[in-house]
Amino acid sequence: MGTRTGNFPIGFRRGWSDWQKNDLKALAGWAKKAGFDVIDLGKPSPEEVAVLKSEGIKIGTADLHDWPQVMSADAAKRKDAIAKNAEYMKGLSAAGCKRYFVVIIPEDGAKNRLENYKLAVEGWGELSKAAEKVGATIVIEGWPGGGNLPNLCCNPETYRALFKDTGSKPGGGLGVNYDPSHLIRMGIDHVRFIDEFAPYVGHVHGKDTEVFDDVVYECGLYQPSVFNKGHGFGEHAWRYTIPGHGVTRWTRVFQALAKAKFDGAVCVELEDENYNGSEAGEKNALDVSLAYLKTV
Repeated sequence: MGTRTGNFPIGFRRGWSDWQKNDLKALAGWAKKAGFDVIDLGKPSPEEVAVLKSEGIKIGTADLHDWPQVMSADAAKRKDAIAKNAEYMKGLSAAGCKRYFVVIIPEDGAKNRLENYKLAVEGWGELSKAAEKVGATIVIEGWPGGGNLPNLCCNPETYRALFKDTGSKPGGGLGVNYDPSHLIRMGIDHVRFIDEFAPYVGHVHGKDTEVFDDVVYECGLYQPSVFNKGHGFGEHAWRYTIPGHGVTRWTRVFQALAKAKFDGAVCVELEDENYNGSEAGEKNALDVSLAYLKTV
């Protein structure tokens, strides 16, 4: 079952709750019955990819290993992490996985951002070549992190620069895991972003963000309130939600992806304080998300 605009396959990212992590075959069976086509896995084995296939479910993304070490200042650590991930992609790509999920998390978040950026170009640029050799793409999600928000490739400035400085082209070894929720929480225009970067998008997270305008006025987007409690899966002025419960313009996003001939999937990443925490609540959230995305 696909989205109305673009007919993109709909899935979800495997969560950390017992009902999702303990029995992959049962999870895939539930997903198929519910109407999902795809599941994103964490760090699967080829055998786990085969389990999905046996239940009629495709793999969306698999997480790479040792993200900070890929851009370590220690050349030996960097070399080892790149070699490990290259071998991992080789094995999983043969099993049918072609999208690999990462966040550009520095080994030392306190280091100067430009220094970390140069390490990212070196490490991820080299690993992208290994991805290209097996016909795969490393898709980068722009989660900015906590604290001083040290992660890179969270905004147009650094996405654009990384693609340029690594020589990456659309459909090549490096791409975008488009997640509008992170752009919105940072105050970045998520529609303008998709218009610029749609050719690089290899995967989409169906996650949204609700913004509380009164709190933005009181505290701004980045400082916490002194007197009030923040939100689960969020802060004081915003929170992550299931798609359709935030401010993302999903139809407009899917129109841009369709124009760019996007051939990936839209997978719900469930982080919503109104649903997470119980099997029944999380299944309900996934069902509601699927129903919504089919209408967009």
